[in-house]
Amino acid sequence: MTEMNKNYDKAVSAIKAAILQSQYEAARSVNEKQLMLYYGIGKYISLNSRKGFWGKGAIDTISERLQKELPGLRGFSARNLKYMRKFYEEWMCLDYVDQDELSKNHPNSALTSAKLTSESVSLIRHLQVPNYEGISVEEFFEIGFTQHRIILEKIKNIDERFYYIRECAKQKFTVETLLNHIAADDFHHRAQLPNNFLQTMSSAQQALRAINVFKDEYLLDFINVEELNSRDDADIDERVLENAIIHNVKNFILTFGKDFAFIRNQYHLDAFGVDQYIDLLFFNRSLNCLVAVELKKGPFKTAYLGQLSGYLSILDGFEKKPHENPSIGLILCKDMEKSFVDYVIRDFDKPMGVATYKTSKDMSEELKKALPDIEILKKLLESDGMI
Repeated sequence: MTEMNKNYDKAVSAIKAAILQSQYEAARSVNEKQLMLYYGIGKYISLNSRKGFWGKGAIDTISERLQKELPGLRGFSARNLKYMRKFYEEWMCLDYVDQDELSKNHPNSALTSAKLTSESVSLIRHLQVPNYEGISVEEFFEIGFTQHRIILEKIKNIDERFYYIRECAKQKFTVETLLNHIAADDFHHRAQLPNNFLQTMSSAQQALRAINVFKDEYLLDFINVEELNSRDDADIDERVLENAIIHNVKNFILTFGKDFAFIRNQYHLDAFGVDQYIDLLFFNRSLNCLVAVELKKGPFKTAYLGQLSGYLSILDGFEKKPHENPSIGLILCKDMEKSFVDYVIRDFDKPMGVATYKTSKDMSEELKKALPDIEILKKLLESDGMI
């Protein structure tokens, strides 16, 4: 390659990066302005409709008038205007601004009257979001109105809402992914994994990061339950579960977390003339280490830890790159007694954890209802131009 071509490559790379960054910032700015608009409109509607200034059916009438006066306008159906009102009312506890200063400088503000002004639209920028596990005002603005709406509808606890907002912003959840994570109840399964990370990792920071990466239970609703049930008990083995995961590896990684990269199933370890095979091998970018996953169709057994510990020894001795951290192991089984696992795992010197999984067969009716129906999801995504 000539020197000129190298210069062209650098120029293209630099310009491409600038364009992508500009597009990202523009989209982020549009989303922020949209949320500010909806919050201001929601506030205006709330102050007028809740206090009886408007008559019954006012929101429907206003929506119809808007459609006539602004042909082609999307996102302002009566239903969505009510969502905007809910958006304001659910988050009004975060809307803080000095009342005296506001009255002095903006006498027509929606905080001092029921008028809709540019000031009332922009007041959301005064949100006082608590520093809950790193959530910021920027993260609040980074997720779309549809995601906000789902979180408000599905989640009532304020800390849990902050958790899903942060995860949405950090992992760029789509609407479907967000619904799946809420259905899996991630909030209550985070940092609950029985493990020995603090005892076996040289860095406490790395150990805490690992604890937060894994959950104690995973929802594998894509597993083909009919295939499992069609086999005799003696014929069922972990390979059925493994194949289901391989065929749905994208869903599995979304369940695990975006920083996981899939390397291979039945990863061959050949050391000292002994053939061994790891069910699933991943690499985690945030932990900078290999992650070996062993699948077990039944309840947890102590022997599984010994088997996995042996795999990790070989991985670290023969596979790990010099710049990588020591490998981590995870046993994914059907059931476990947490207190028992916590007790026995502490005597092993390799970093390991134990989690359980559920298939669609194991899900309660309540959990099944929480999962997004494809047709309903399509309508949600297409409705009124809200996404």
